Amino acid sequence: MSGLGKSTMGRASTISESVEAGLRFIGMWPRCIYANINWWTYIVSVAVVQYFQYSYILAHFDMKDLSVTIDGLSITLGYSLSFLKLINLWFNRRKLYVILDTMDKDWSDGIQSDVSTMIRHANLSRQCSNIMITTNALAVFFYTIGGPILRSIINKSNQETTTRELPIKMEFPFNVDNSPIFELVLVIQLFHDLSVACIIAMLNALLVTLVLHVSGQIDIMRKGLLEISPEKNTPEASLAAIKILINRHQRIIDLSDNIEDLFSNIALLQFIWNTLVICCIGFLIVISVGTDEGATVITKSLIFYVAITLEAFVFCYAGEYLSAKSKSISDAAYECFWYDLTPSECRVLMFLMLRSQKRLTITAGKMTDLSLEGFTTIMKSSASYISVLRALY
Repeated sequence: MSGLGKSTMGRASTISESVEAGLRFIGMWPRCIYANINWWTYIVSVAVVQYFQYSYILAHFDMKDLSVTIDGLSITLGYSLSFLKLINLWFNRRKLYVILDTMDKDWSDGIQSDVSTMIRHANLSRQCSNIMITTNALAVFFYTIGGPILRSIINKSNQETTTRELPIKMEFPFNVDNSPIFELVLVIQLFHDLSVACIIAMLNALLVTLVLHVSGQIDIMRKGLLEISPEKNTPEASLAAIKILINRHQRIIDLSDNIEDLFSNIALLQFIWNTLVICCIGFLIVISVGTDEGATVITKSLIFYVAITLEAFVFCYAGEYLSAKSKSISDAAYECFWYDLTPSECRVLMFLMLRSQKRLTITAGKMTDLSLEGFTTIMKSSASYISVLRALY
């Protein structure tokens, strides 16, 4: 990727430095050195963690004490979602490379006025990426560190004996209660959970980045449509400008289709897993209110709940935003000076308007469009499951 360098107006890429670093870390960046080693090392580490997590759930499953089971299940399901997302990304990595190459060409081919619009969207992309990664990192800190620290403080104030408990529930084939093994496992859990949370935030930020890049291309196209005027250009120049816009529209459609192919299965997993994880965390928060462990559970789970909910919202809002933005192309074509164009130019413009009527979108498994309505469905389903679990408890 040759165009990912610096420009006089800023970094000539919509991909933020944090997203690029995350892709390099897991070996998904084009022509990354030791890509296969990075990928297999990381994915095997996640698989090993998953084995110990599910071993704990099977060993401690008890319908009479759902809180313990669901406490371990919530973070385990989050890890499972991360694992499946990474596997899906690996199988679609060539599609990712095509997308990145297309974005690189958009930056290389853009004129000065186009680049200013793209830089504005790139800056917004960086801000969104930093917010999502920071939120996930804070969620990990409070889940793995905040809860145990608060529990230790409460036990000391009540003069109770503190029990050593790992924040991420795992069943090991050896005893981890003794020092320094406990401290070593605790540190490994913290850094590994932090890496997984940041990688998943990076994938969410990647989706937002791609949608914002498409949005920037649509804004450039809309601006080009509004600048078509027979008073300023000759008929030949107007027709040439329309042809350029049609080619740009085709590139936008192709890029959107590639984004859809890359994230469709990930979005389906997001719909299913987020419903279950939000349900589990919400159930823990509900049953902990008013109990001795309430402050500890809420401290470690609340920001995790916010991070998971934000993750679902980001996917749904990205799909909604892309659909709404794509329909603005036909509006811009209608608002241009089409009534001053020649009949042949109007016919070409009409085909462009008809084509833009089919909105661009991201689907969940090719079954349903990602939208804010889908987000409300996730929240409603989670609330329903929380009510059922509360009744059983």
